[in-house]
Amino acid sequence: MKGQNSRSGGGVRPGFEGGQIPLIKGLPSMRGFTNIFRTFYSVVNLHRLSVFPPDTEVTPRAMLNAGLVKNLRKPIKVLGRGEIETPLVVQAHGFSESARRKIEAAGGRVKELER
Repeated sequence: MKGQNSRSGGGVRPGFEGGQIPLIKGLPSMRGFTNIFRTFYSVVNLHRLSVFPPDTEVTPRAMLNAGLVKNLRKPIKVLGRGEIETPLVVQAHGFSESARRKIEAAGGRVKELER
């Protein structure tokens, strides 16, 4: 039999559909990329820490018991949304700059844990 497929090195490229527009060209393209090493945090805003009494040491376990995080599999990051009036010792894996400033301005301390 003669033809393109009978020749040495012959054949069509992957995705070739006989001349019509290939399916892959009809789909919307995905832009950018997904970083597979990204760290996903459980986020706790500052105003939610007001459930703790003054001078309490707020650990990830205490946040779990208070219902601020769902589980302890992800590292916890405290963000600076809201205000805090009571001095607390907050332990978490990450803090935003504004959260760190507000906790220390209220007379508390920040303790960063290893991830």
